[in-house]
Amino acid sequence: MYTKIKSIIRPTVLAVVLLAVGCKTPALVTPEQKGKLPENYTAMSAQDTVNSATVQWKNFFKDQHLVDLIDTALKNNQELQITLQEVEMARNDIRIRKGALLPSVGVKAGTGVEKVGRYTSQGAGDASTEITPGHEVPDPLHDYTIAAYANWEVDIWKKLRNSKKAAVNRYLATTEGKNFVMTNLIAEIAESYYELLSLDNQLAIVKQSIGLQQNGLEIVKIQKQAARANELAVQKFEAEVRKSESMEFDIRQQIVETENRINFLLGRMPQPIARAQSNFFDEPLLNTQAGIPSQLLANRPDIKQAEFELAAAKLDVKAARAEFYPSLGISASLGFQAFKPSYLFTMPESLLYSLAGDLAAPLINRNAIKAEYKNANARQIQALYNYERAILNGYIEVATQLSKIENLQKSYTLKSQQVDALNRSIDISADLFKAARADYLEVLMTQRDALEAKLELNETKKEQLSATVRMYRNLGGGWK
Repeated sequence: MYTKIKSIIRPTVLAVVLLAVGCKTPALVTPEQKGKLPENYTAMSAQDTVNSATVQWKNFFKDQHLVDLIDTALKNNQELQITLQEVEMARNDIRIRKGALLPSVGVKAGTGVEKVGRYTSQGAGDASTEITPGHEVPDPLHDYTIAAYANWEVDIWKKLRNSKKAAVNRYLATTEGKNFVMTNLIAEIAESYYELLSLDNQLAIVKQSIGLQQNGLEIVKIQKQAARANELAVQKFEAEVRKSESMEFDIRQQIVETENRINFLLGRMPQPIARAQSNFFDEPLLNTQAGIPSQLLANRPDIKQAEFELAAAKLDVKAARAEFYPSLGISASLGFQAFKPSYLFTMPESLLYSLAGDLAAPLINRNAIKAEYKNANARQIQALYNYERAILNGYIEVATQLSKIENLQKSYTLKSQQVDALNRSIDISADLFKAARADYLEVLMTQRDALEAKLELNETKKEQLSATVRMYRNLGGGWK
């Protein structure tokens, strides 16, 4: 049997080699990366390799309420769970590709009956056949078979192996995609949490302003009774109080919407969000270190995902190119076959075996294969541009946030000084108004300017906290 197998495989392999020499395939497109990352984010920044992306999110965020929210989201968030199923599907695709490399082996058992015409070449021959003296072949003729069979495509050109490697790279890409979803989820929850703290502080600022305005309203009413003010002043103060009270309800609605957004990210029904009750302006800024640009390649999940997709696309091109070459398939079977169950395991009369090698190669109509090969090349170039875009986007995002953090700090310092000056002017205007040395419009404008300045300072503080969260995300932190 070994001699028979050898006699089949040798000429088959020779034919494969001859056909492969005669097959002309299109040239492989191998684009190269066009750009490299700069050494620094800015001309003034030093080459410090300390990078906040290496810090685990539980250690990066200091607020325990925020840590608990993120921990809940990582367990319950539906988008993250959907991504985990995509990872599982990619893992199963590896098993499929790996299985294609191995022979497919099966067992079959069957029975049937066949009746041929007596006046046919087969029928005439069967009539004269004797099994034992005086016993002819039964008519109609039954057929009983028990056999094992195997089919195997020999991966001569590494088509199947490249497909399996491409599946492995796509699995790794989906894993990085899951990490990217996790990073964005953590950042979105943190930003929403700080927005919630900012809204709480806005509400406190507006309530404080309402108290000042109501106090001014009472004063101007008293002055009207003393003929030192008129009804216009009373109505102006009244309108300002109502405006601030309306603003209070707008802020309360924003608080509800922000809480519900956080609950949605946590995968749960609406409920109050536990949060810190300290002074928002005293909230410490998160410490972020940008490191050097080349660290983005190892830390940002979206860049690593694009890198694995590019590697998979290159392997797809190689697999598509192998379609131009002949494919070698080997099939074999071994078992027992007889027309009567009692003869089924009679050796060697009922022994059944076969071995065959098939060679198939596209010779004439190869347009479909050429089209798929060109598509694979196009997808490879597309993956390359996507990889370059991911690197460029990561670098720009970090550079932008670095500049934003610096400018926000300067803006916050100046706005703090503005608020301090306006707070002093409120007391001064109130004293002057009581002494009839300032009119009610000056008092109203001073209170209005102070309220707007405090709200702007509050917004700047929120932007500072959000900028540090975005910096942590842009550096690739949060998924480790």
